[in-house]
Amino acid sequence: MGTLDGRNALVTGGGRGIGAAISQALAAEGANVAINYAKRPDPAEEVAASIRAMGRTAEIFQADVSDYEACEAMTTAATAKLGPISILVNNAGIASRGNTVAEGDPHEMERVVRTHVFGSWYMAHLLVPQMRELERGDIVQITSSATSGLSANGSPYNMAKTAQEAFAHTLAKEEMPNGIHVNIVAPGLVDTEMGSRLMRAVRGVESLRELDAESAFGHVCTPQEIASVVTFLCGPGASYVSSQRIYVSGGTADSR
Repeated sequence: MGTLDGRNALVTGGGRGIGAAISQALAAEGANVAINYAKRPDPAEEVAASIRAMGRTAEIFQADVSDYEACEAMTTAATAKLGPISILVNNAGIASRGNTVAEGDPHEMERVVRTHVFGSWYMAHLLVPQMRELERGDIVQITSSATSGLSANGSPYNMAKTAQEAFAHTLAKEEMPNGIHVNIVAPGLVDTEMGSRLMRAVRGVESLRELDAESAFGHVCTPQEIASVVTFLCGPGASYVSSQRIYVSGGTADSR
């Protein structure tokens, strides 16, 4: 028996990196999982296959979360396949390019903000009504320790992640009477494809293993370490937890 038996989850960006680990961790605790992907179905299908091997149901759904109509079609299809969704993890995201505000691209700023912020709002708007009819609902926002440091040369990303957190705190207050928990998980650097690209660009690091010795607890954070916190927040151990932000950065809470 798992702590999430009988529940259905939807994870945006659930086919790669942190999202893949979250999808698998939720399934390991008993949830059926709808896995969203934007462009690459093969990694999402591999994650789905690993979940089915656990004896759980998993389906993949393509949608650009910055597009409301695409989100609406996805949530309708996911609910038809799995049943009511009681867990939403807003994980889908893209990085900004490291420019100053003066040198930045307005289209990039809009794209980053729409993906993180509009996508989170769209998904909650579509799924909260059905969560209200269930015994419990959980929404987890995957943000970033960048919201602590707000470093230079990352205004689109910093703006988007900070807005996601404002959204989460607002939604938590609105939906507490309806049994819906809304929380934030804010990773630091994580051992993913995106993390590797970031460190290659920022520090010229070819492998994240080069950063293990200087990282908390002797290693760069893994996707599974993020996923374990998400799973806890959706489970009975967090029955009285809402509107909280948990930095998963080894105690550093910086964005490097």
